[in-house]
Amino acid sequence: MSVSDGVALEEGLSVELDFDKVAKIGRAGHQVVPVVLQDADSDEVLFIGYANEQALAATLQRRSAVLYSTSRQELWHKGATSGDTLEVVEVKINCEQNSLLYRVRKAGTGVCHTTDEHGNTRPTCYYRTVTDPGSLAFS
Repeated sequence: MSVSDGVALEEGLSVELDFDKVAKIGRAGHQVVPVVLQDADSDEVLFIGYANEQALAATLQRRSAVLYSTSRQELWHKGATSGDTLEVVEVKINCEQNSLLYRVRKAGTGVCHTTDEHGNTRPTCYYRTVTDPGSLAFS
């Protein structure tokens, strides 16, 4: 994906869901589980990431969200460069033990790597609403 494609994907108003994402992760051999990151105070879902065993261990040790980047193939401590770290309040596991829920508190001003029209980091990665099968609107 080029930079212009990324801008269109992140700022555009057409639905372009990557229905092959999970299959790509599997084909690449990543051993990960999905992680839902949820604000511990508001219950708002902030974003979805992935964790491998090392990321989970680092999260539990630091009490700050550490995830595994399937695109960069490396651990990343959320907010290490931006300052928008996420303090982990609680880690939950689902019934089938194939996904995690990190209940977190924001230590910075935002969460998403994208910014709004004023240049501020967005407070969640869910900043658009699907209005019909092919269109989006900013929330």
